[in-house]
Amino acid sequence: MDGVRGFGLGLRKPHHRAAMDGAVAGVDWFEVITENFLVDGGNPRRVLREVRARYPVVLHGVSLSIGSTDPLDARYLDAVAALCAEVEPAAVSDHLCWTGLGGHNVHDLLPLPYTEEALDHVARRVDAVQARLGRRLVLENPSSYVELAGAELGEAELLAALARRTGCGLLLDVNNVYVSCANHGWDAAAYLAAIPADAVVYLHLAGHSLGAGGALRIDTHDAPVCDAVWALYEDAARRFPGAATCLERDDAIPPLDELVAELGRARALAAEARA
Repeated sequence: MDGVRGFGLGLRKPHHRAAMDGAVAGVDWFEVITENFLVDGGNPRRVLREVRARYPVVLHGVSLSIGSTDPLDARYLDAVAALCAEVEPAAVSDHLCWTGLGGHNVHDLLPLPYTEEALDHVARRVDAVQARLGRRLVLENPSSYVELAGAELGEAELLAALARRTGCGLLLDVNNVYVSCANHGWDAAAYLAAIPADAVVYLHLAGHSLGAGGALRIDTHDAPVCDAVWALYEDAARRFPGAATCLERDDAIPPLDELVAELGRARALAAEARA
């Protein structure tokens, strides 16, 4: 059972010291990028141990490549399992995507074809990962910029089917829902309605940018959450009342108090939506 509760913040290097000191009021837990802490020993692992002594943590990976046709990386899974044993995270999450092929990592979160064949393939791999880690895997909806031909399912329908079939949890990124729906002309309300409420472990909030010419929205995590995403977040908080929330910021990182204030807005909106 996942133990993610309340309102968390993505932990980034400028704020390590405050988190290590336990001096961040208004934050219930921290989400860390798994790959930054996989090396056994050294300063990153020391930082994580000290943060974990003061707060719950969630591991959020970017390298699982659950949708690839390459074999699952056994060494990577062993390292994640060892990290789980050490810090006992409240959840372990990654993305519904693929990140490489033929042993080559492209360091990007690439979209899947939304087909029954892809669903079968990913479900088998999720089962294998959960068996290896001995715990539930939580998968995030990606932001997307192209639609692959031959789709038999919507993205939300595939996520829902995957959760039902494997028992995996879902990390619903509200910004990604907004970005993908805006880019492809999908209905965001229908997307939320298609996701089973009991499968959503936590929600992501982040900012995004407009591409050249303004025709494409890009998930950049370099700005505050925009008003349209806040409005969609209220709908998500109402639809998924048991879900925790995490605010992400990966570039143009502001002072910690600004992020805590933004997380406080999420806390207030969720309370109002769920009242």
